[in-house]
Amino acid sequence: MKKPAATSNDLDFQAEMRDVVRLRGAIRVEPQRPRPPPIPRQRLQDERRVLEESLTAPPSPDTGVASGEELVYVRPGVPQSVLRKLRRGHWVIQDEFDLHGMTAAEARIATAAFLQECMQSGTRCVRIIHGKGLRSRNRLPVLKSKLSHWLILRDDVLAYCEARPIDGGSGAVIVLLRG
Repeated sequence: MKKPAATSNDLDFQAEMRDVVRLRGAIRVEPQRPRPPPIPRQRLQDERRVLEESLTAPPSPDTGVASGEELVYVRPGVPQSVLRKLRRGHWVIQDEFDLHGMTAAEARIATAAFLQECMQSGTRCVRIIHGKGLRSRNRLPVLKSKLSHWLILRDDVLAYCEARPIDGGSGAVIVLLRG
């Protein structure tokens, strides 16, 4: 096969490149690894401090009073349709937490930590199992009303209701968290 004839552009290029010297050895620039994201230490300390303060707040007069009624709550300003959807199982339960075997103090701390973890991970709908009280004194649920009070105090809880029978019935509560 025959080489094509050199054009004037090729001749100009060759003339411009005649003094160029080839570099010896490979010159490489290693790419830099991206820096890890910063850790918001102050925000974490603030959140931990607020959690501790909320857990040491004096209990309200109605804390611990068993009403025997179904647990239902919708934060003011949230439409009632949210509660209807929550009762019907509209949202998929993304995580659950079991309070069986805990004292009220342990359950309060564990519940607060669990909900904080859910908020940080972006979990929106959770089930908290408080039990039906079948093994407690007087065969009444001990943590049910206390859990209701703890959930109302949290700003990140939009609504909650008693779980459907398939999800635990009167021994569990389904909680919808702020997105």
